[in-house]
Amino acid sequence: MSNSSNNQGRAYEYICLLTLEKEINKSRKAVIEHNSSFDAAQNAWFSIDEALKETLQKSANAAIDTIFDMEPLILEDGNDQLDLKIQKDSEGESGDVRDILIIRRNIQWEIGLSIKHNHFAVKHSRLSPSIDFGQKWFGVSCSDTYWDSVNPIFAFLKEQKKNGLRWSELDDKENDVYIPLLKAFIDEIKSSYKDHPDITKKMVEYLLGEFDFYKVISVDNKRTTQIQTYNLRGTLNQPSKAQKAKISVPVSALPTRIISLDFKPNSTNTVELYMDNGWQFSFRIHNASTKVETSLKFDIQIIGMPATIISINCSWNT
Repeated sequence: MSNSSNNQGRAYEYICLLTLEKEINKSRKAVIEHNSSFDAAQNAWFSIDEALKETLQKSANAAIDTIFDMEPLILEDGNDQLDLKIQKDSEGESGDVRDILIIRRNIQWEIGLSIKHNHFAVKHSRLSPSIDFGQKWFGVSCSDTYWDSVNPIFAFLKEQKKNGLRWSELDDKENDVYIPLLKAFIDEIKSSYKDHPDITKKMVEYLLGEFDFYKVISVDNKRTTQIQTYNLRGTLNQPSKAQKAKISVPVSALPTRIISLDFKPNSTNTVELYMDNGWQFSFRIHNASTKVETSLKFDIQIIGMPATIISINCSWNT
């Protein structure tokens, strides 16, 4: 993600947080925790131009009522303080993809929002000579066969890096790097799956985090804010004492088996994973910098979801 995109993402987190505070305070007390993540988001907000501020404000406004309709515990007045906070980016690395938390400590309840500005990517995980992706993704260490396959590729990249080459200067990066690296990636997942069929569940939990959440995506060119429900453990959509949620959010089943894992047709840099219960992902590998590095980044997208994951499009007011 570029610095500009990262800055806009933080600015969007900031205005979503402030809009939540403003609207919740109409019904009950809500307080923002001022931490380093809040400061970074606030700085990002003040660094963008007025036109983008207006756009992001409209996007945040559009999402609020739908969130309240799904989560009546937010507005329920329990004579307690409701806390709002932006989480550190490091939480995402350790398995929590939620950017904003909405917390009621006296009833030990919280929900989280993952905030996205103009993109739908799930994660940007890497492959490198020092990353055991199997252990990190699903708790099964990569085999010697995997390392024997990828180490020569990373040694090649190390040599090109030492020579100061750019990716565009490599003679055939597809056949020298992308294809053999992805073949090793595919083979390793298939091999691990044979001995550990539960890696399907663990992989989705790695990709989507260890907590249920709502994903809030600003799609500026369509003047729409999309809300997706990831209720994998049944912790979202709890009723308050006075009322049930106006919008019902089903629980989604995790996958239990791999149906297909292979290259996307006519592609040299993208792998597609199809699992049961409606889960489908694409893994596009790419160089994240102009100059050659010894690691490559995945752009991981959900290309198919269970029908129980609801996507709600909230149109902006003009």
